[in-house]
Amino acid sequence: MNRQQQEAAQILLKRVRDALQARGSKTIRQLGVCFRCLDSYDGNRKLDKNELKVGLAENGVQLSWNEVDILFAAMDRDRSGTIDFDEFLVSIRGQLNPTRKAIVDQAFRKFDKTGDGYITADDLKGVYNTKMHPKVKNGQMTETQVFEEFLVNFGDVDKNGQLTYQEWCDYYAAVSASVDNDEHFVLLMKMAWKI
Repeated sequence: MNRQQQEAAQILLKRVRDALQARGSKTIRQLGVCFRCLDSYDGNRKLDKNELKVGLAENGVQLSWNEVDILFAAMDRDRSGTIDFDEFLVSIRGQLNPTRKAIVDQAFRKFDKTGDGYITADDLKGVYNTKMHPKVKNGQMTETQVFEEFLVNFGDVDKNGQLTYQEWCDYYAAVSASVDNDEHFVLLMKMAWKI
């Protein structure tokens, strides 16, 4: 997306957020209900452009097809051609607020020992203990398999061996979108990364 499209997408996202909040969709549960209503045609837990346009219209947001294209491009972060629930939540809830961003940054700095903006898989392996994972304990998976499954959550780290600051923040924006309370999010981060 070019700069003009990004600015248009932010304006459209604000319109959608405001309209959904005005209709009472503020918590994760309420946004989940809203998402399921938007996904009313086929129930595949993903939105296509038509479902997004019709669903938003039913929620009081009238968009042209051009506006739908811009909004869809902004929400479809993985470029799959559909919007899943996590993408929807991150788009509607927005990026990390200052409290959450501070703890996410603190965790990143803990691992980015060189300060170059990258964390390696080895850095994470030193902290992410898989020995007590239920699938390791019951023999379903090895420690390595659990760790590799964990890395997939961050995007390309499993391919290039490095995790960028942006990938880290994108992952935790998605996690954050599903946690309503700042204090709970901070506690989860502290426990997960021993900070």
